[in-house]
Amino acid sequence: MRDLDMTSLRLFASVCDTGSLTRTAEQSNIVGSAISKRLTQLESSVGVPLLVRRRRGVEPTAAGQALLERVRVILASCDGIERDMSGYLSGVRGTVRILATASVLAESLASDVARFLKNERYRDIRIELEERLSHDVIRGVREGMAAIGICWNVADFSGLALRPYRHDHLSVVTPAGHPLAARSSLTLRDTLDYEHVCMPLGSAVLMTLRRAASLVGRELPMRVTVSNFDSAFRVIEAGLAISILPREIAGVYAHSQGLAVIPLDEPWARRRFALCARDIGGLAPAAGLVLAHLAACGEEDGQDAEAGRKAAESGYSARLR
Repeated sequence: MRDLDMTSLRLFASVCDTGSLTRTAEQSNIVGSAISKRLTQLESSVGVPLLVRRRRGVEPTAAGQALLERVRVILASCDGIERDMSGYLSGVRGTVRILATASVLAESLASDVARFLKNERYRDIRIELEERLSHDVIRGVREGMAAIGICWNVADFSGLALRPYRHDHLSVVTPAGHPLAARSSLTLRDTLDYEHVCMPLGSAVLMTLRRAASLVGRELPMRVTVSNFDSAFRVIEAGLAISILPREIAGVYAHSQGLAVIPLDEPWARRRFALCARDIGGLAPAAGLVLAHLAACGEEDGQDAEAGRKAAESGYSARLR
């Protein structure tokens, strides 16, 4: 099969949409005979009839309908390439794809991206967010599927450039009347006599919980595995299990669903997230601006956390006096 001509593919799609060579000719400022010739050449290239002429216009054949679906994907990709490449003219246009874990998306990323996009200077930048498990985030960045990845910084980032992002705190979430609900803090060992609802197999949190449980000679008692936080909170609310989840997310649900959120006293309970890219210096201008903005959000978060820690220490010292 010879290389397909993009103009012919666009005209083919237009004829299928309008059902008329005449209307396509009017919209495209191309004479009908020229369009007809291109479509005949297209049919010759693919080797099957693509259009059938009816009394009320033109319709795609079964083969034409199959081709039309492919053509729409091709045209959308070409339009995306054109938009992205035009970004190099001004340095502030283009589409930036970000892969992130569920915790990052549910906690802070959406608001940080919104702050960026509300800046009038970046009105021509679009950001695509996609949820992945940590290892898929890293693989996607390594393979060039996304410019930026964000996940827990305990992952294997070998070969990638890193910048720190925000942090969160893992906590134990239980129904309000649960035996653990009244405790001021808990260790993982304290929770292992109760069944857990966990996030998907392969998630960084689940792997950490299993590893930590094995270090104290126990197994993590999993009763339910869910794919998102909302489902996890519903399972907890129903009294089926407890869970270890980010405090920053659990706090939103706790009041409305009658849940208890107890601090988890483990060295790994305070998580730091990392931004990763294949080569920060080689990022497209739009992606570089987005990464710099998110890194700055991470710095703000670190400063706020340090201020909170000092305030807590100061209050504790005052009580001792």
